Amino acid sequence: MNELINYILKFGNLNQQQIEFIKRKTTELELKTDDFFSEAGKIPMHIGFVVEGVFRCYYYNNRGEEITNYFIDEYSFVSDQQKFDAQIAASEYVQAVTSCRLLVFTKKN
Repeated sequence: MNELINYILKFGNLNQQQIEFIKRKTTELELKTDDFFSEAGKIPMHIGFVVEGVFRCYYYNNRGEEITNYFIDEYSFVSDQQKFDAQIAASEYVQAVTSCRLLVFTKKN
């Protein structure tokens, strides 16, 4: 949890009440290599902060070829933000390249 708080503190200040609020709204999630954080055709359920590990974001083009867009590594946020906000199905996959540990927020939180 301290990794997320320290990351946020790089951009501004938080008082103790705000820090406790973030801690209450965050859940830890562990994924194994090749597990999906988000899948095409499904509504993204979380926004995550990567504490350990690496993710790959990819999609399939109209010829069925797998196209990697980018990688997300430690101390970065992972999400399909537009689809998460709108609660519509994702068009890309976000898959763990390594074992990963994240701090996640649901839409409700």
